[in-house]
Amino acid sequence: WAAEEFETLDLGDARRNRRAIELLNDLGERPTASIPGACRGWAEIQAAYRFLGNDRYDWLDLLEPHRVCTQARMAAHPVVLCTQDTTQLDFNGQVIEGLGPLSYEAQRGMYLHPTYAITPQREPLGVLDAWMWAREFKDAEGQRGGEPESRRWMEGYARVAELAAGLPDTRLVYVADREADLLPLMIRARDLEHPADWLIRAKHNRVLPDGDGEKLWARVLATEPLGEVHFTLAPGRGRRSRDVRQALYAHRVSVSDRRGGRVDATCVIARE
Repeated sequence: WAAEEFETLDLGDARRNRRAIELLNDLGERPTASIPGACRGWAEIQAAYRFLGNDRYDWLDLLEPHRVCTQARMAAHPVVLCTQDTTQLDFNGQVIEGLGPLSYEAQRGMYLHPTYAITPQREPLGVLDAWMWAREFKDAEGQRGGEPESRRWMEGYARVAELAAGLPDTRLVYVADREADLLPLMIRARDLEHPADWLIRAKHNRVLPDGDGEKLWARVLATEPLGEVHFTLAPGRGRRSRDVRQALYAHRVSVSDRRGGRVDATCVIARE
């Protein structure tokens, strides 16, 4: 698989290209192992660390051939979900240069925010894009420097929108969690004329501009339900499996863009 997926990889030296493919094969066969655990022998371990420590290329160069193959796979499907979320890379207790704080200031690690393409039938197609960064430490006044982390959601949509131009027969849907419920993201999509749809879990119960203080969720729940969905909720930490029935509501609304204009969207609510 790695030889086909990374056939176009160009790290400036054929030996580096071969080493990358060998390392990807090793890590793919043992995805939960450490680098020493995945490599076969001391010589391979040393070669892997030399490869990863080479500053003549970076992780974006390694991602590029996979991204191209992912885009080609997407073209074969009528609808593709471009999902985004953030995960922590926790290296707490390890002495590694460049780490920053995580959810707690005492934790050390980095953040990874990929865009993962899948079909509605849950077939994985590949990684399209990623942000990776370490947070800056808070200063004496408790303020943290660096770029606003909300920017990654807006840039994520913009890159999916750019990709849509090269996939005229595929409908792209940008999917994100509550942290992406950002008005600037919706405005950006509107101004680009929605080359890609967006589906974002709502965080803010916004006041509607035409409802005398009426809020978004109340407006939608005042409509007739479209029907019901029934599924079994899987067990989780401290939670037993159970059957769930939810009524589905959907309503087209407009929210203020705070510039004298509006952003149109369809709000969907599933309520048990």
